[in-house]
Amino acid sequence: MHIPDGYINLPVSISAAALATGGVGTSIRRVSTALRDRVVPLAGLAAAFIFVLQMLNFPVAAGTSGHLLGGALAAILLGPWVGVLVVTVVIIVQALVFADGGVSALGLNVINMALVTVIIGWFAFRVLMRVLPKTATSAVAATALASWLSVVAASVVFTGEYALGGGGQVAVSTVFGAMVGVHALIGVGEGIISGLVVSSVLASRPDLVYGARAAGVVGVQRSRIGKVATGAFVAAGLAVAALLVGVVAPHAASEPDGLERVAIDHGISGSAVDSATAASPLADYGVAGIGSETLGTILAGLVGMGVAFGVGGALMGAASRRGSAHAHSHEVDA
Repeated sequence: MHIPDGYINLPVSISAAALATGGVGTSIRRVSTALRDRVVPLAGLAAAFIFVLQMLNFPVAAGTSGHLLGGALAAILLGPWVGVLVVTVVIIVQALVFADGGVSALGLNVINMALVTVIIGWFAFRVLMRVLPKTATSAVAATALASWLSVVAASVVFTGEYALGGGGQVAVSTVFGAMVGVHALIGVGEGIISGLVVSSVLASRPDLVYGARAAGVVGVQRSRIGKVATGAFVAAGLAVAALLVGVVAPHAASEPDGLERVAIDHGISGSAVDSATAASPLADYGVAGIGSETLGTILAGLVGMGVAFGVGGALMGAASRRGSAHAHSHEVDA
Protein backbone atom coordinates (compact mmCIF):
# COMPACT_ATOMS: atom_id res chain seq x y z
CA MET A 1 0.00 0.00 0.00
CA HIS A 2 2.95 2.31 -0.63
CA ILE A 3 1.61 5.52 -2.17
CA PRO A 4 3.91 6.89 -4.89
CA ASP A 5 4.44 10.58 -5.55
CA GLY A 6 1.62 12.11 -7.57
CA TYR A 7 -1.33 10.01 -6.41
CA ILE A 8 -2.20 12.64 -3.79
CA ASN A 9 -1.57 16.35 -4.38
CA LEU A 10 1.17 18.30 -2.62
CA PRO A 11 -0.98 20.32 -0.16
CA VAL A 12 -2.57 17.15 1.25
CA SER A 13 0.82 15.38 1.26
CA ILE A 14 2.40 18.24 3.21
CA SER A 15 -0.46 18.26 5.71
CA ALA A 16 -0.07 14.51 6.10
CA ALA A 17 3.65 14.93 6.70
CA ALA A 18 2.94 17.38 9.52
CA LEU A 19 0.39 15.03 11.09
CA ALA A 20 2.72 12.05 10.74
CA THR A 21 5.58 14.01 12.31
CA GLY A 22 3.37 14.80 15.29
CA GLY A 23 2.36 11.16 15.68
CA VAL A 24 5.92 9.88 15.44
CA GLY A 25 7.15 12.59 17.81
CA THR A 26 4.52 11.62 20.36
CA SER A 27 5.58 7.98 20.06
CA ILE A 28 9.22 8.89 20.68
CA ARG A 29 8.29 10.85 23.80
CA ARG A 30 6.06 8.08 25.13
CA VAL A 31 8.61 5.38 24.38
CA SER A 32 11.45 7.22 26.10
CA THR A 33 9.66 7.28 29.45
CA ALA A 34 9.37 3.51 29.86
CA LEU A 35 11.76 1.86 27.38
CA ARG A 36 13.69 -1.09 28.74
CA ASP A 37 17.17 -1.99 27.49
CA ARG A 38 16.09 -5.31 26.01
CA VAL A 39 13.49 -3.63 23.79
CA VAL A 40 16.25 -1.86 21.83
CA PRO A 41 17.53 -4.94 19.95
CA LEU A 42 14.00 -6.36 19.75
CA ALA A 43 12.82 -3.19 17.99
CA GLY A 44 15.69 -3.54 15.53
CA LEU A 45 14.72 -7.16 14.94
CA ALA A 46 11.07 -6.20 14.41
CA ALA A 47 12.05 -3.53 11.87
CA ALA A 48 14.26 -5.99 9.98
CA PHE A 49 11.64 -8.74 10.08
CA ILE A 50 8.79 -6.50 8.93
CA PHE A 51 10.99 -5.15 6.13
CA VAL A 52 11.59 -8.69 4.95
CA LEU A 53 7.95 -9.75 5.28
CA GLN A 54 6.89 -6.75 3.21
CA MET A 55 9.09 -8.08 0.39
CA LEU A 56 7.12 -11.33 0.33
CA ASN A 57 4.12 -10.46 -1.82
CA PHE A 58 1.49 -13.18 -1.91
CA PRO A 59 -1.28 -13.64 -4.51
CA VAL A 60 -4.79 -12.68 -3.40
CA ALA A 61 -6.74 -12.64 -6.68
CA ALA A 62 -6.13 -12.84 -10.41
CA GLY A 63 -3.52 -10.20 -11.24
CA THR A 64 -3.27 -8.86 -7.68
CA SER A 65 -0.90 -9.49 -4.80
CA GLY A 66 -0.62 -8.29 -1.23
CA HIS A 67 2.04 -7.91 1.42
CA LEU A 68 2.21 -7.48 5.17
CA LEU A 69 1.79 -3.97 6.56
CA GLY A 70 2.92 -5.05 10.02
CA GLY A 71 1.55 -2.29 12.25
CA ALA A 72 -0.74 -4.50 14.32
CA LEU A 73 1.97 -7.16 14.59
CA ALA A 74 4.57 -4.64 15.81
CA ALA A 75 2.15 -3.16 18.34
CA ILE A 76 1.20 -6.54 19.78
CA LEU A 77 4.82 -7.69 20.02
CA LEU A 78 6.38 -4.47 21.35
CA GLY A 79 3.58 -2.10 22.33
CA PRO A 80 1.88 0.61 20.28
CA TRP A 81 4.46 3.39 20.74
CA VAL A 82 7.39 1.21 19.74
CA GLY A 83 5.22 -0.28 16.99
CA VAL A 84 4.70 3.13 15.37
CA LEU A 85 8.44 3.78 15.35
CA VAL A 86 9.35 0.34 14.01
CA VAL A 87 7.01 0.57 11.02
CA THR A 88 8.00 4.20 10.39
CA VAL A 89 11.64 3.13 10.14
CA VAL A 90 10.71 0.47 7.60
CA ILE A 91 8.72 2.96 5.50
CA ILE A 92 11.54 5.52 5.50
CA VAL A 93 14.16 2.94 4.54
CA GLN A 94 11.93 1.67 1.74
CA ALA A 95 11.32 5.16 0.33
CA LEU A 96 14.86 6.53 0.59
CA VAL A 97 16.89 3.43 -0.26
CA PHE A 98 14.60 1.31 -2.44
CA ALA A 99 12.35 3.95 -4.09
CA ASP A 100 9.32 2.09 -2.73
CA GLY A 101 6.73 4.76 -1.97
CA GLY A 102 7.11 8.43 -2.83
CA VAL A 103 9.32 10.84 -0.91
CA SER A 104 6.65 13.55 -0.90
CA ALA A 105 4.16 10.83 0.11
CA LEU A 106 6.17 9.73 3.15
CA GLY A 107 3.73 11.37 5.54
CA LEU A 108 0.79 9.66 3.86
CA ASN A 109 2.47 6.28 4.04
CA VAL A 110 3.45 6.74 7.69
CA ILE A 111 -0.14 7.65 8.55
CA ASN A 112 -1.64 4.72 6.68
CA MET A 113 0.88 1.96 7.40
CA ALA A 114 2.29 2.99 10.78
CA LEU A 115 -0.16 5.15 12.69
CA VAL A 116 -3.52 3.78 11.47
CA THR A 117 -2.52 0.11 11.50
CA VAL A 118 -0.93 0.38 14.94
CA ILE A 119 -3.78 2.35 16.52
CA ILE A 120 -6.58 0.23 15.05
CA GLY A 121 -4.71 -3.04 15.46
CA TRP A 122 -3.78 -2.39 19.09
CA PHE A 123 -7.25 -1.14 20.03
CA ALA A 124 -8.93 -4.14 18.37
CA PHE A 125 -6.53 -6.57 20.06
CA ARG A 126 -7.17 -5.07 23.49
CA VAL A 127 -10.95 -5.12 23.03
CA LEU A 128 -10.91 -8.72 21.82
CA MET A 129 -8.71 -9.85 24.72
CA ARG A 130 -11.16 -8.33 27.18
CA VAL A 131 -13.86 -10.76 26.05
CA LEU A 132 -11.77 -13.81 25.08
CA PRO A 133 -10.22 -16.29 27.52
CA LYS A 134 -6.76 -15.20 28.69
CA THR A 135 -4.94 -17.93 26.76
CA ALA A 136 -2.22 -18.01 24.13
CA THR A 137 -4.73 -19.34 21.60
CA SER A 138 -6.96 -16.34 22.20
CA ALA A 139 -3.99 -13.99 21.80
CA VAL A 140 -3.15 -15.53 18.43
CA ALA A 141 -6.78 -15.32 17.27
CA ALA A 142 -7.05 -11.72 18.46
CA THR A 143 -3.82 -10.89 16.64
CA ALA A 144 -5.18 -12.32 13.38
CA LEU A 145 -8.48 -10.45 13.63
CA ALA A 146 -6.86 -7.19 14.70
CA SER A 147 -4.35 -7.42 11.86
CA TRP A 148 -7.11 -7.96 9.30
CA LEU A 149 -9.04 -4.98 10.61
CA SER A 150 -5.94 -2.75 10.56
CA VAL A 151 -5.42 -3.40 6.84
CA VAL A 152 -9.04 -2.62 6.00
CA ALA A 153 -8.83 0.57 8.10
CA ALA A 154 -5.72 1.68 6.22
CA SER A 155 -7.55 1.24 2.91
CA VAL A 156 -10.43 3.38 4.19
CA VAL A 157 -8.02 6.13 5.26
CA PHE A 158 -6.38 6.10 1.83
CA THR A 159 -9.81 6.65 0.31
CA GLY A 160 -10.22 9.70 2.53
CA GLU A 161 -6.85 11.03 1.38
CA TYR A 162 -7.86 10.46 -2.21
CA ALA A 163 -11.10 12.34 -1.61
CA LEU A 164 -9.11 15.31 -0.28
CA GLY A 165 -6.43 15.46 -2.95
CA GLY A 166 -6.49 12.52 -5.33
CA GLY A 167 -4.88 12.92 -8.73
CA GLY A 168 -7.40 10.77 -10.60
CA GLN A 169 -10.88 11.50 -11.90
CA VAL A 170 -12.62 8.37 -10.63
CA ALA A 171 -15.43 8.75 -8.09
CA VAL A 172 -14.51 8.43 -4.42
CA SER A 173 -17.22 5.79 -3.93
CA THR A 174 -15.61 3.66 -6.64
CA VAL A 175 -12.18 3.97 -5.02
CA PHE A 176 -13.68 3.11 -1.63
CA GLY A 177 -15.34 -0.07 -2.90
CA ALA A 178 -12.27 -1.22 -4.81
CA MET A 179 -9.78 -0.46 -2.01
CA VAL A 180 -11.81 -2.02 0.79
CA GLY A 181 -12.70 -5.05 -1.33
CA VAL A 182 -9.15 -5.96 -2.30
CA HIS A 183 -7.66 -5.11 1.09
CA ALA A 184 -10.24 -7.25 2.87
CA LEU A 185 -8.61 -10.13 0.99
CA ILE A 186 -5.07 -8.90 1.66
CA GLY A 187 -5.98 -8.56 5.33
CA VAL A 188 -6.64 -12.29 5.50
CA GLY A 189 -3.01 -12.91 4.55
CA GLU A 190 -1.89 -10.27 7.04
CA GLY A 191 -3.89 -11.95 9.79
CA ILE A 192 -2.46 -15.39 9.04
CA ILE A 193 1.13 -14.14 8.94
CA SER A 194 0.79 -12.03 12.08
CA GLY A 195 -0.92 -14.86 13.93
CA LEU A 196 1.85 -17.29 12.98
CA VAL A 197 4.58 -14.89 14.13
CA VAL A 198 2.90 -14.20 17.48
CA SER A 199 2.24 -17.91 17.95
CA SER A 200 5.91 -18.68 17.35
CA VAL A 201 7.11 -16.04 19.79
CA LEU A 202 4.59 -17.13 22.43
CA ALA A 203 5.85 -20.69 22.07
CA SER A 204 9.50 -19.72 22.52
CA ARG A 205 9.62 -16.47 24.50
CA PRO A 206 6.12 -15.52 25.72
CA ASP A 207 7.61 -12.87 28.00
CA LEU A 208 8.53 -10.85 24.89
CA VAL A 209 4.95 -10.44 23.63
CA TYR A 210 3.88 -7.06 25.01
CA GLY A 211 0.23 -7.54 24.13
CA ALA A 212 0.05 -10.88 25.92
CA ARG A 213 1.56 -9.38 29.06
CA ALA A 214 -0.80 -6.40 28.92
CA ALA A 215 -3.82 -8.67 28.48
CA GLY A 216 -2.81 -10.96 31.38
CA VAL A 217 -2.46 -14.08 29.26
CA VAL A 218 -1.98 -17.12 31.50
CA GLY A 219 1.57 -18.41 31.55
CA VAL A 220 3.25 -15.24 30.29
CA GLN A 221 6.06 -14.40 32.65
CA ARG A 222 6.60 -10.80 33.72
CA SER A 223 10.07 -11.42 35.09
CA ARG A 224 13.06 -9.80 33.38
CA ILE A 225 15.03 -12.14 31.14
CA GLY A 226 18.77 -11.66 30.80
CA LYS A 227 20.38 -9.81 27.93
CA VAL A 228 22.17 -12.97 26.78
CA ALA A 229 18.89 -14.83 26.29
CA THR A 230 17.41 -11.85 24.46
CA GLY A 231 20.50 -11.57 22.28
CA ALA A 232 20.18 -15.23 21.29
CA PHE A 233 16.54 -14.67 20.39
CA VAL A 234 17.43 -11.66 18.24
CA ALA A 235 20.19 -13.60 16.48
CA ALA A 236 17.81 -16.45 15.74
CA GLY A 237 15.20 -14.01 14.43
CA LEU A 238 17.70 -12.37 12.10
CA ALA A 239 18.75 -15.79 10.84
CA VAL A 240 15.12 -16.64 10.02
CA ALA A 241 14.69 -13.29 8.26
CA ALA A 242 17.83 -13.87 6.20
CA LEU A 243 16.55 -17.33 5.28
CA LEU A 244 13.28 -15.82 4.06
CA VAL A 245 15.22 -13.34 1.93
CA GLY A 246 17.36 -16.06 0.40
CA VAL A 247 14.66 -18.68 -0.18
CA VAL A 248 11.26 -16.97 -0.42
CA ALA A 249 11.82 -13.38 -1.59
CA PRO A 250 13.04 -14.29 -5.10
CA HIS A 251 9.80 -16.23 -5.65
CA ALA A 252 7.37 -13.66 -4.23
CA ALA A 253 4.35 -12.76 -6.33
CA SER A 254 5.19 -10.13 -8.94
CA GLU A 255 1.65 -8.90 -9.62
CA PRO A 256 0.70 -5.34 -8.57
CA ASP A 257 -0.34 -5.01 -4.95
CA GLY A 258 -3.82 -3.89 -3.89
CA LEU A 259 -3.28 -0.14 -4.26
CA GLU A 260 -1.41 -0.53 -7.54
CA ARG A 261 -4.16 -2.75 -8.96
CA VAL A 262 -6.90 -0.29 -7.99
CA ALA A 263 -4.86 2.59 -9.44
CA ILE A 264 -4.29 0.73 -12.72
CA ASP A 265 -7.88 -0.42 -13.07
CA HIS A 266 -9.36 3.02 -12.38
CA GLY A 267 -6.93 5.33 -14.10
CA ILE A 268 -5.21 6.73 -11.01
CA SER A 269 -1.78 5.35 -11.88
CA GLY A 270 -1.34 7.90 -14.66
CA SER A 271 -0.89 10.62 -12.04
CA ALA A 272 2.17 8.93 -10.52
CA VAL A 273 5.60 10.53 -10.91
CA ASP A 274 9.01 8.97 -10.41
CA SER A 275 10.37 9.00 -6.88
CA ALA A 276 13.25 11.34 -6.11
CA THR A 277 15.19 8.19 -5.17
CA ALA A 278 14.39 6.30 -8.38
CA ALA A 279 18.09 6.36 -9.33
CA SER A 280 19.09 4.54 -6.15
CA PRO A 281 21.32 1.52 -6.88
CA LEU A 282 18.87 -0.57 -4.85
CA ALA A 283 15.67 0.78 -6.45
CA ASP A 284 12.89 -1.80 -6.88
CA TYR A 285 14.72 -4.23 -4.58
CA GLY A 286 17.47 -5.05 -7.03
CA VAL A 287 21.15 -4.15 -7.27
CA ALA A 288 22.39 -2.00 -10.14
CA GLY A 289 25.03 -3.77 -12.20
CA ILE A 290 24.01 -7.28 -11.19
CA GLY A 291 22.42 -9.14 -14.09
CA SER A 292 20.80 -11.88 -12.03
CA GLU A 293 17.42 -10.73 -10.76
CA THR A 294 17.41 -13.46 -8.11
CA LEU A 295 20.83 -12.52 -6.75
CA GLY A 296 19.93 -8.83 -6.88
CA THR A 297 16.75 -9.44 -4.88
CA ILE A 298 18.62 -11.43 -2.26
CA LEU A 299 21.41 -8.88 -1.87
CA ALA A 300 18.97 -5.96 -1.75
CA GLY A 301 16.88 -7.78 0.84
CA LEU A 302 19.88 -8.49 3.04
CA VAL A 303 21.04 -4.87 2.81
CA GLY A 304 17.56 -3.61 3.63
CA MET A 305 17.26 -6.01 6.52
CA GLY A 306 20.57 -4.79 7.93
CA VAL A 307 19.72 -1.11 7.48
CA ALA A 308 16.28 -1.53 9.07
CA PHE A 309 17.82 -3.41 12.01
CA GLY A 310 20.50 -0.77 12.51
CA VAL A 311 18.23 2.25 12.16
CA GLY A 312 15.48 0.69 14.28
CA GLY A 313 17.91 -0.22 17.05
CA ALA A 314 19.64 3.17 16.89
CA LEU A 315 16.34 5.03 17.16
CA MET A 316 15.27 2.97 20.16
CA GLY A 317 18.70 3.40 21.74
CA ALA A 318 18.45 7.17 21.34
CA ALA A 319 14.97 7.15 22.84
CA SER A 320 16.22 5.02 25.73
CA ARG A 321 19.09 7.41 26.47
CA ARG A 322 16.70 10.36 26.24
CA GLY A 323 14.40 8.68 28.75
CA SER A 324 17.29 7.94 31.12
CA ALA A 325 18.56 11.52 30.93
CA HIS A 326 15.04 12.84 31.52
CA ALA A 327 14.57 10.59 34.56
CA HIS A 328 17.98 11.58 35.93
CA SER A 329 17.20 15.28 35.60
CA HIS A 330 14.00 14.77 37.60
CA GLU A 331 15.95 12.95 40.31
CA VAL A 332 18.44 15.82 40.52
CA ASP A 333 15.63 18.40 40.67
CA ALA A 334 14.01 16.43 43.47
